[in-house]
Amino acid sequence: MTRIVILGGGPGGYEAALVAASLGATVTVIDSDGIGGACVLTDCVPSKTLIATSETMTNLALAPGLGIRPHGLGAGTEPVLPAVAWGMRSGLDAGVPPLTPPEVVSVDPEQVYERVRELAKAQSLDIERRLEREKVEVVHAAGRLVGPHAIETNTGETFVGDVILIATGASPRDLPTARPDGERILTWRHLYDLKEIPEHLVVVGSGVTGAEFASAYRAMGAEVTLVSSRERVLPGEDPDAARVIEDVFVRRGIEVLNRSRAASVRRIGDGVIVELTDGRTVTGSHALMAVGSVPRTKGLGLTDVGVRLGPGGHVNVDRMSRTSVPGVYAAGDCTGVLPLASVAAMQGRIAMWHALGEAVSPLRLGTVSSNIFTEPEIATVGVTQVMKDTGAVAAEVTTVPLSRNPRAKMMGIEDGFVKLFCRPGSGSVLGGVIVAPRASELILSVSLAVEHGLTVDQIAHTFSIYPSLSGSITEAARVLRPRDFFAGFDSAG
Repeated sequence: MTRIVILGGGPGGYEAALVAASLGATVTVIDSDGIGGACVLTDCVPSKTLIATSETMTNLALAPGLGIRPHGLGAGTEPVLPAVAWGMRSGLDAGVPPLTPPEVVSVDPEQVYERVRELAKAQSLDIERRLEREKVEVVHAAGRLVGPHAIETNTGETFVGDVILIATGASPRDLPTARPDGERILTWRHLYDLKEIPEHLVVVGSGVTGAEFASAYRAMGAEVTLVSSRERVLPGEDPDAARVIEDVFVRRGIEVLNRSRAASVRRIGDGVIVELTDGRTVTGSHALMAVGSVPRTKGLGLTDVGVRLGPGGHVNVDRMSRTSVPGVYAAGDCTGVLPLASVAAMQGRIAMWHALGEAVSPLRLGTVSSNIFTEPEIATVGVTQVMKDTGAVAAEVTTVPLSRNPRAKMMGIEDGFVKLFCRPGSGSVLGGVIVAPRASELILSVSLAVEHGLTVDQIAHTFSIYPSLSGSITEAARVLRPRDFFAGFDSAG
């Protein structure tokens, strides 16, 4: 019987453990943070739980545009909500200033943060119970490699395995001039210990994490300033999608400081001051440092046993999750492949399938879908606009604005679009971008098309519900449908 020892209990670790156990291996998971790892306890699950609250606040703020005018809680109180929806273009074009969430509804921060923490703990417990049901041994301790097939814990135990999997994740990056104190200068892992919604949150970093929290806290009533060192927010994302999000941010009252790099962040009394490299300063009640993450690979004894690390400290792996040492695999954020829970889980599964002799295909990053949980969301899969524009991939593209979708009109949605890429001639779907509420749910059909090589013609001939937001996907496919290509088949009989 093969013995598997896994260091790290996040998605890469626990998903690998479940696969290995199902294949008859003896499995031990060594984890010091809590099963589920940062993803479940301090990152993905908590942040999206917080965002669920902010989404509700956004929907309440949009209610007047749908004809809903809640009155004050006291008898005879006049309505406090404006007649136009929060941040809708009609309000902006009419000269209406950026609007705020409804004043008759407030966020109870203690309840919100408690719910976030309790849900994360419950999810962690659910995963640990599942591991126990599958006879996986869970050891709550820190560990390090003391040989290519042995891990020693800080409790003095040594676990020997035929196969070792490293799945230790990553931690928020610290800047020497902006050390987090957990009270006013924060990383995303500190947010859920706050007692209040920040009065004025200065978010340093306009990548995915910074954009998500800027969006969420603005919806919950905080004043937000977003410091971005690049020309626009979300510089690594589809440029059309990023422009939509930045436009929404500005209309909803977020101050976006593009081409502004933070030199330092320090406390001043009950607040913070962010000093920019051009000499300007921004003051706020709290600062959130969203400047990336670093792999948790230091002190694990990896290089001592021959595991090669990249320049940033990431574990070098191939598409089968193998490291430079036979029998030692790695998965998740510690590898620097793609910082997504879904990718970490797949890397862990692939590692176990490969190690235990199962038929397995290498990791295919070109079919990975991802989502940014701003309001609206951005979901992507496959070929990108940059790949098309640079000539890296030959592709045809079309964009269908949500503003002409009947369901979107009914819901008061004006921001967003569906973009599809297809191969010239054959019409095979190569990728897509969706900017919409719950884009994370809509992207699946495009992901299926990319994964299985479906054509835009096949999507165009598929029924979509009328009216529905997904109808914009079939509409985009009809626009891209290669009529001349299929006309050739028709003329041939």
